[in-house]
Amino acid sequence: MFGGDDVVHLTVSGHPGSGTSTLVAKLCEHRGWSYLNGGAVFRAISEERGISLEEFSALCDSEPEVDKSLDERLISAMMDEKGPEIVESRLSGWWAYQGNIDCLRLWISVTPEERAKRVVKREGGNHKDALARIHSRMETDQIRYHNLYQISLDNQTPYNLIINSDTLTADEVANLVETELVKRGVE
Repeated sequence: MFGGDDVVHLTVSGHPGSGTSTLVAKLCEHRGWSYLNGGAVFRAISEERGISLEEFSALCDSEPEVDKSLDERLISAMMDEKGPEIVESRLSGWWAYQGNIDCLRLWISVTPEERAKRVVKREGGNHKDALARIHSRMETDQIRYHNLYQISLDNQTPYNLIINSDTLTADEVANLVETELVKRGVE
């Protein structure tokens, strides 16, 4: 798919509410690394176009090339010598795997129930509504990724580190990732 020197050190993937952004912030603070967040790119382009996230998401559904162009930005950043050390998105591990990028490809696994608890704590609302939104988004995302790339988020093949964080604190997850980075010789 692409080649060249491997630049990105870590991809971080997981469903919304799994703690990926919290982890990335901790690692960047500790290591002085930079990162690219796929969700932030999505939101920035929505703002550039002057439409809501829901409208932009619908546009991506009806015009797959828009979604693919967003993913190309992430892939390019992974291969850029001056790019970020961390790329965070649901599919970044897949892109690194398919591109034979030698990096740590992390998936943070969290049950929908725990993710709903975290969303309610962070954003308010009630558990039942948060859980319904999580299930709906998982279903929508799964259809989108299958239609675009024939990728199933249930397939964990691309990831060389999977952490179930249901019962772990953010610091414990960060420590596990730090340990793995050191094992790989990433300083």
